[in-house]
Amino acid sequence: MVANQGERSRRRLSTAERREQLLSVGARLFSESPYDDVWIEQVAEIAGVSRGLLYHYFPTKRDFFAAVVERESERMLRMTAAEPGVPAREQLTAGLDVYLDYVHTHAHGFRAFHRAEASGDQAVRRVYRQAQAAQERQILAALAADPEFGPALELRPDTRLAVRGWLAFTTHVCLEWLRTEELTREQVRDLCARALLGVLPDLR
Repeated sequence: MVANQGERSRRRLSTAERREQLLSVGARLFSESPYDDVWIEQVAEIAGVSRGLLYHYFPTKRDFFAAVVERESERMLRMTAAEPGVPAREQLTAGLDVYLDYVHTHAHGFRAFHRAEASGDQAVRRVYRQAQAAQERQILAALAADPEFGPALELRPDTRLAVRGWLAFTTHVCLEWLRTEELTREQVRDLCARALLGVLPDLR
């Protein structure tokens, strides 16, 4: 009886807390299964809410997955934001440390984010590509602000292509690291840093 009363008196989640809970559940499910294999009923059951309440927050499955992708993108952008006045080389190492901490701590969300590219839904893929483009712009802006590289580097198409390729490389390395953990975090960081710094001097 006391236990039942405790359940009834448990604090209700706020709108923001409930939304975050649903997105966390979605990140786990989408990281473990392809988009088409995840059902809204699963999300509602795990979260302990009705299907109707979930649809109140996210009208369609597409909207729900897009929100999961946007959430992870915003997290990554915040964590790896450039610090004015700090050389790009230093920021790269520090940013990768933060990024790899995020990848390891939020492995479900990271996997779910990158599953979006394989989604057959064009709207979901568009959200993913917009998120990747935002990361690309953030890196290019940091390079442009550094006297070692300068703003001219940002405008060159080969620089943009190099950064885009590096993002794909880093993503693959991180996904493999999560799967096998054959390398330490420091080894993964140094590998990714060398990959970018190895090509940038040739583009100046």
